[in-house]
Amino acid sequence: MWSDKESSVDFLNFNETAESIKDLITEKELMPISVGIFGNWGAGKSTILELTKKLLEEGIDGEKEYLQVHFDAWTFEGFDDAKAALLETIASELLKEAEGDKGLLEKAEEFSKRVDKIRLLGMLAEGGAALSGFPTFGLGQKLIGLFSDEEGESEIKAEDDDFDLGCVKDAADNAAKLAKKGKGILKPKKKFSPPTEIRKFRSAYSSLLESFNKPLIVYVDNLDRCSPINAISTLEAIRLFLFLPNTAFVIAADEDMIRLAVPHFHKGASQRHQTDYLDKLIQIPVHVPKPGVAEVRAYLMMLIASDRKVEKTELEKIRLKLEESLRLSWQQDQITVDDLIDGCNIENIDELRGEFKIAEQLSPILAESSNINGNPRIVKRLLNQIRMRLKTAKRRGMHLDEKTITKLVIFERCMGTQATNKLYELIDKEKGLPEVISEMENADDKFDIKNMPEEWKHDLEFLNKWSKLQPSFSNLDLTAAAYLSRQSIPMGSINSVMSGVAQKLLNGLLKQRNRPSETNSKLIELTSAEEYLSVMDGLIEKFKLVEDWGKIPMGFYGARMLALKDAKCKSVFLAYLNTVPSKVWKSPIIKELEGVK
Repeated sequence: MWSDKESSVDFLNFNETAESIKDLITEKELMPISVGIFGNWGAGKSTILELTKKLLEEGIDGEKEYLQVHFDAWTFEGFDDAKAALLETIASELLKEAEGDKGLLEKAEEFSKRVDKIRLLGMLAEGGAALSGFPTFGLGQKLIGLFSDEEGESEIKAEDDDFDLGCVKDAADNAAKLAKKGKGILKPKKKFSPPTEIRKFRSAYSSLLESFNKPLIVYVDNLDRCSPINAISTLEAIRLFLFLPNTAFVIAADEDMIRLAVPHFHKGASQRHQTDYLDKLIQIPVHVPKPGVAEVRAYLMMLIASDRKVEKTELEKIRLKLEESLRLSWQQDQITVDDLIDGCNIENIDELRGEFKIAEQLSPILAESSNINGNPRIVKRLLNQIRMRLKTAKRRGMHLDEKTITKLVIFERCMGTQATNKLYELIDKEKGLPEVISEMENADDKFDIKNMPEEWKHDLEFLNKWSKLQPSFSNLDLTAAAYLSRQSIPMGSINSVMSGVAQKLLNGLLKQRNRPSETNSKLIELTSAEEYLSVMDGLIEKFKLVEDWGKIPMGFYGARMLALKDAKCKSVFLAYLNTVPSKVWKSPIIKELEGVK
């Protein structure tokens, strides 16, 4: 089985991208700098972060040349202090780095105090004090100072570095109570000056970095997994560090998700403002390269070799050969399987060779299918499904090989639930030997679609490629394989390979009661096209539970919206509509989808 987390070992030639980022963030003339690593869910953003960090970990004579901080924004999702989490993480890491050096430690402590003060000023806003001009976190509308005339109330001086959190909260609560009661006149005692506090914060940070005499690299990951408010709050915190010396931020995120999160934070932001916001914050965008057939081939081979527990030195030999082959792919063919394993001391190497040959056969369909598109996370999850089914088959004494299971799993992912249900229906009906599959596999060129199930006609190009995969199903009884598929991973549980954004889209569409929905339109744009079919399958599975068809079920307008966006989804939805009882509301939807006005 393969872990779903990011890797510090390069399986997809992402080292080239990581090296480019390293060149940018280590060029002193370019600092301060912010680099964005943009890509869809599962594209490999986190892996590129890890690879970049690893490239910088190797110092000279054991002495680190860079201070590196990794911040996982999703870790702090749901915490009350998530808005300040980035500042505190940076302060904490710098305190650790300063241990053992009295001068550095004093400056690190001074910077940490400034972070605490920034965070406490934010608490004043939540406690009821008026705040004005504060550019971070979106906390409150004004920051003009702390006012009170109640005798005995704590006085907060802006120049004090050691003021107490409890005093600040008490003062803020008292100010709020007085404002509500309308008692007395609030008179200023001491004013906080936000510009002054921010200048002191930036000054303390600059002084500390100068004393370290090392650049600071901050890696921000999983920003697009956070709620819109926390995602933009983290970016707002980053703004405090912009244009400060010796600092680089490397931010991994789904670019479209961040843009669409801006209006949740900055109310009334136009589309231009959304674009401007990210463009001003991210100086240099780097897009994760989409894996092609060669990259998917290499990725599969590395996953297979690592799963077989190939010894590290031999695994590295294979990886380096694949990496060099990918780098030179513009001028020569990919390295052959035999040349790849030549000179490797690997147990049962012939078995590994056979698995590499299977990977070579699978890579085109995994790279080119519109429902996979070479997405590393989807590929890995499909392999895990195959491995789970194979283990289940062995426990039950089923004589099924990995190739058969693999071919069926790929069909399920790329054709969707309705098409797969139809396949298993044909397998049951024709005693494990569907005639239509035999016709497809034995066709010289393109097969005749007149006998093709309606549920399969939305992706004939895929079916043509899939039918050529080994093993041939023409004379193979698929009864056991179909039974295993339905029992081990019930149809309808497609969410197991669906991203968080796609699941939000599914939930949103299911709740849609009206034809238009601005929220769901945005969610459709945020979701990768390769996940549309999975979402449509999820919708249809829910519709199958409907008992009363007298009125249009909730979610049908959501399915209609997705069908209008994607041709495959439209074909699948129309095929399903043909099974729905004839009602007054049904005909207009069919006509609209078929283009009949």
